[in-house]
Amino acid sequence: MLAYETELMVDGEGSHRMLPRIGVIVGSTRPGRVGPQVAQWVFDVGSHRDDAEFELVDIESFNLPVLDEPVQAGLANRSYTKQHTRTWSAKIDTFDGFVFVTAEYNRGIPGALKNAIDFLYPEWTNKAAGFVSYGGAGGTRAVEQLRLVMGMLQIADVQAQVPLSLYTDFEHMTEFNPGERQTASLTPMFNQVITWSLAMRAVRDPKST
Repeated sequence: MLAYETELMVDGEGSHRMLPRIGVIVGSTRPGRVGPQVAQWVFDVGSHRDDAEFELVDIESFNLPVLDEPVQAGLANRSYTKQHTRTWSAKIDTFDGFVFVTAEYNRGIPGALKNAIDFLYPEWTNKAAGFVSYGGAGGTRAVEQLRLVMGMLQIADVQAQVPLSLYTDFEHMTEFNPGERQTASLTPMFNQVITWSLAMRAVRDPKST
């Protein structure tokens, strides 16, 4: 049994299931980015729950170049040629669901996030995802783009999302300062991501239920 599979949850009938693992993905690599502050907040709030395990995943730390695998991920069957891809694959493979923390750049998602997503395919499929976004308009247009990408990856993206304004949720647009309303808005998103992460686990492996 893998280390990340040791925690159990008990359902209403007394049977045991592995706690779903949720990756909180920092989607920006720009110098001076505020994404890590937001992702740390998401992780801290999520870590107080007892129905899932959360882990911070900063794509910057994986040093992914512009996509350099010779075969597209959907056809590669995990036979990657680069060590950075194999490392990234091994990390994403451990999760049942994701919370993407994304900025909005020019009405879209950061290029680094799209690039990181495109390195893989089977590691994403039949999992769940929620979104925490930030920008001048709350990052909502970046999330709309991400939802299109999630559909292609066969990821169940949830309806609840958490938009944050650079003008009202940050001091001087650099220091994240969430209020009670923003923290409360994480709960329905977490609830949906965890529920769908468990449901999609059964799609990946019917014997897991």
